Amino acid sequence: MINTLKLQPKINVQGKVVLYNNKAQTLLDCLELADVEVHYHCRDGFCGACRVTLVEGQIHYPAGEPLAYVGDNEILPCCCVPVTDISLRIDE
Repeated sequence: MINTLKLQPKINVQGKVVLYNNKAQTLLDCLELADVEVHYHCRDGFCGACRVTLVEGQIHYPAGEPLAYVGDNEILPCCCVPVTDISLRIDE
């Protein structure tokens, strides 16, 4: 289990660099605060609607692996946090 969080990981997404400042929020919360649009229906890792591609970096699921299906290099921002600087691709 990864339990160390880099101080303010950077999130590269859609030509933006967003700082992950609040360890109590999910990646989805952070992206929403930065006006990055991610489609979602829940916030618990059940539906998989918020699925994005992790191009680079590491994330962690604090509450355990999500129940929704995620493919290779896909993550669910509704229930994960970045551990290192990450790069994401959001398909529209």
